[in-house]
Amino acid sequence: MMLIEETQVPDAALPVAALKRHLRLGSGFAEDDVQDAVLGSFLRAALAAIEARTGKALITRGFVWTLNGWRDPEAAVFPVAPVSAVSQLSVVDRFGAAEVIDPARYRLEVDGQAPRLRPQGTALPAIPEGGAAEIRFTAGYGGGFDDLPADLAQAVLLLAAHYYEYRDETALGQGCMPFGVTSLIARYRPMRMGFGA
Repeated sequence: MMLIEETQVPDAALPVAALKRHLRLGSGFAEDDVQDAVLGSFLRAALAAIEARTGKALITRGFVWTLNGWRDPEAAVFPVAPVSAVSQLSVVDRFGAAEVIDPARYRLEVDGQAPRLRPQGTALPAIPEGGAAEIRFTAGYGGGFDDLPADLAQAVLLLAAHYYEYRDETALGQGCMPFGVTSLIARYRPMRMGFGA
């Protein structure tokens, strides 16, 4: 399985002004935008870290999901949520020839935790030996930072501020995330249930 972002979060969607207010940085000076680039990079890092921990795409963008086989031919669970649309399903043979599947043969089952690609019939299209399925889809809460749930938006600002304040610190443990951030994102983390979870 491979998941690739086809589009990135645009710079305009990054809440640089909100992070400046959160950090209580001065304004009204001749060079008050001098740190915008570094604040934007901390926001991108915070978004990526929270997306990795929650399995959620925060800002809407396009993805390509490639699979070499279906775990369950009756439903394929998307690797990120929330998914708003499936734009294309293609089956590629071992030689690279792609067949675009008619959208009438599959549907998106919308779910906040585990959206699924389901067949309209009994099974998803067969993937040939050595081939793959490529699913192009759109995922995210919305096109702007204001579209995020309030707790996730606050978590992004807190984590970006943490990265900013400790930007020179090299002794922090791997995977360090402040408690306030982990408590805000806890309800969005995927639950693993069943044998071996």
